Amino acid sequence: MSAAMIWGHLSLVLSALILAIVVGVPLGLLAYLFPKVGKVLLWVVDLIQTIPALALLGVIMVVAGPGSPTAMTGLALYSLLPIARNCSLGLSQVPDHLKEAAAGMGMSKAYRLFHVDIPLATPMLVTGIRIAAVNAIGTAVFASFVGGGGLGGLFYTAIRQRDMGMIVLGTAVLMGMALVLDAGLGWVERRLSGTRQNKLPLPVKAIGGGILALASVALVVSMLLPSRTEGQLTLYDGDYSEVKLMHAMVEQLVEDKTGLEVVILDQMTQVNNHNELKGSNPSCDLMFSYDGTVLTTFLGLDTGDIPQGETLYDYVNDTVREREGLRLLGKVGLNNTYSIGVTQSVIDRYGVTKVSDLVPIAGELDFGAEHEFYTEEGSMKYQPFVDFYGLNFRSAKPVDVVLKYNAVEGGAFDVMVVYATDGLNKRAGLTILEDDLGFFPEYYGAFLVREDLFQDFYDAAPNLEQVLELLTGQVSSEDMVELTYAVDVDGRAVNEVAHEFLVSKGLLTT
Repeated sequence: MSAAMIWGHLSLVLSALILAIVVGVPLGLLAYLFPKVGKVLLWVVDLIQTIPALALLGVIMVVAGPGSPTAMTGLALYSLLPIARNCSLGLSQVPDHLKEAAAGMGMSKAYRLFHVDIPLATPMLVTGIRIAAVNAIGTAVFASFVGGGGLGGLFYTAIRQRDMGMIVLGTAVLMGMALVLDAGLGWVERRLSGTRQNKLPLPVKAIGGGILALASVALVVSMLLPSRTEGQLTLYDGDYSEVKLMHAMVEQLVEDKTGLEVVILDQMTQVNNHNELKGSNPSCDLMFSYDGTVLTTFLGLDTGDIPQGETLYDYVNDTVREREGLRLLGKVGLNNTYSIGVTQSVIDRYGVTKVSDLVPIAGELDFGAEHEFYTEEGSMKYQPFVDFYGLNFRSAKPVDVVLKYNAVEGGAFDVMVVYATDGLNKRAGLTILEDDLGFFPEYYGAFLVREDLFQDFYDAAPNLEQVLELLTGQVSSEDMVELTYAVDVDGRAVNEVAHEFLVSKGLLTT
């Protein structure tokens, strides 16, 4: 964890809070002044609060693109509810006798609103802002799924690695942010609800308010500005160690053997990364993926769509080039296909070696997998799998992909779907069964690049394609198991592990 990561998280929260105040306070005023319209407005704000965070961020990203603008907008929408509701509630609770006294003094409704109602309602409004701020600090961890930065990636990695020290430290940092923000806003609330606010001279208030307004605008604008990556080879960091390692290898090789600078932006899921790679205005230049993933997840096809006599890799390469203007470089060597892993207790009791061996005993076993494996999109999913093999497990439970290894190590599952090259298989003591009937397709790793990538960078790096192809055939499945084990279990730095591997292959000098 670095100071830059902490500041990135805090600035994301503060900018979203500013945006929420700018939108939420007028909504609260409208709800107070026009009650019938206000009911509809507050109902919409309530409805936004019920949308799952990842779903909301995914919708926003379609319009705003990846990065901090999407994350900031999503957090701001989630922060509207307490701000708008407390603003409206605070105004509605101004005592009637004060309103009557103001009217008796000849105040117009507008004058009374700004000089009586709003000042009296401000403490409750600040309470709403305090609630929104604390909520936003925790919700901001989801920003990492759309390349929005913050501390989400740290928690994702720490949970996979069972690094309790990092989890506790990250949690402590978030709690510290919450306490500081809450204390600061509490001070503002107490000052606004007392008489001390009148002790500051008007010029001091004006200057202080102006500086605060300028700083707020500057912060929001800085979050909206896109990262400057012109002339640089741009990638997004991955949410799995395999992708992180391969992207680190690209960075080190390209910067060593060409004049290009490589920029690895905040991590992003494979699907979102693919969406940002394709199209007329891509925000990145390449990504590490798998031919099976491109087939089933990106293109929405199945192995049955592959013409007879054509390999999965060749079919995917031709199809993705035709449909999306992308292409695969050579296979790096590893085959990270879906696999079925069983615990040591299953091995000891039943001595299974292949998936078919599970058929007579499946009724005694609990099966686990990430939520995605249970969806109906594509053929490489749970129901087609059990139908194909004739399996009927005692239970089949979904679990978050980050937590599934912790779950199986805790005894929640007997059988679990895993990726073949995940070093956590070794830590969990799982035995990978032979897919003897050949249900799961190949998932060979390769870099997916823009068709015009090498033309765009030809002047700066005419050998870019040759440099990237240096990794073709160099990383076996066994290699990747050891590499991910070093990162996820031993807790070593991705860049360090990647560098040592490149040196061992003679692709870099020490």
